[in-house]
Amino acid sequence: MKNNIRVERAIKKITQQDLAGLCGVSRQTINAIETERFVPSTVLALKISRVFGKNVNDMFLLEEE
Repeated sequence: MKNNIRVERAIKKITQQDLAGLCGVSRQTINAIETERFVPSTVLALKISRVFGKNVNDMFLLEEE
């Protein structure tokens, strides 16, 4: 699953730590999602999307396999 978290963080000028705090997870979790080593739960994906004011489909892209 691809994501646009790093780009959106840069636009809003927030760190991984800032985003983690807003979503109630660790910075390492945000890093793992950004580097596509971890797929977030639906709830976490919704929280991340809400922080950026975006639709989940705008933040996360399910790749064809």
